[in-house]
Amino acid sequence: MLVETDRKSGFCFGVQNAVEIAEKALLEGERVYSLGPIVHNDMEVRRLADLGLISIDHEMFQKLRDCKVLIRAHGEPPATYLAAQKNNITIIEATCPIVKTLQSRIRNAWTKPEEGMTQVVIFGKTGHAEVIGLLGQIENKGILVTDPADLSQIDFKKPVHLFSQTTMSVKDYSTLSENIREKYKEAGFADPDKMLKVHRTICGQVSNREPHLKEFARNHDVIIFVSGNESSNGKMLYQVCKSVNPATYFVASESDLDKKWFIGKNTVGVCGATSTPKWLIENIRDIVSNI
Repeated sequence: MLVETDRKSGFCFGVQNAVEIAEKALLEGERVYSLGPIVHNDMEVRRLADLGLISIDHEMFQKLRDCKVLIRAHGEPPATYLAAQKNNITIIEATCPIVKTLQSRIRNAWTKPEEGMTQVVIFGKTGHAEVIGLLGQIENKGILVTDPADLSQIDFKKPVHLFSQTTMSVKDYSTLSENIREKYKEAGFADPDKMLKVHRTICGQVSNREPHLKEFARNHDVIIFVSGNESSNGKMLYQVCKSVNPATYFVASESDLDKKWFIGKNTVGVCGATSTPKWLIENIRDIVSNI
């Protein structure tokens, strides 16, 4: 049985950068807290915990004083930085540069209700760390949309700036944009694009993986998709593979593998999310190779 790993799978730049920043601080003997799991992958979180990285939630963060806290790639709202300043916490900045730019673009697009009519609409997952950081840039007064049913929150008599969480599906974002255009037409606007500004904010490393993974999945009898269960990007890219190869299986660790998947199969492809470490993908490949 031939087992191949996808060369483009593994950490995106933003996650890789955050992990390297954390490792550097830990190797220098620093006591470092991570505000939330540094990446949505339990195996990698466990590896970094063994090096000394301490994951905390926001409730614990509010109680800390005189220490160092890493802001992970997902980013944080301004309130987090204000709390750090108040409590003499040194921030280790590891926000993904793409997310940082998106935060700035959202701030620049927003006008306070008393100053204008522009609505900021964000396409993203409810409760996702990146989305919390994005909404925080505009005092949590943006409109979060996860599916067409949420469009009822928008006032289609007023203009909209539309943004997306960086790890969402390009296809779903395009569909949502068209749905909003149709709503404007129903509201009497012959040219919806005079009211709607669509910002292209999905990360290129994410969007480019979709067509690549479809091709990769087509070329193998079985696909093993490696990802943390909490990864939004992982769930999305898993479905991309499954859409072209029904014999696609989601695994978080080697314990999820089932020997029956490989009976009578000639080729296996092993791939993963932008939050999946390369070492884990390679470990899974080695185990599958010996089944």
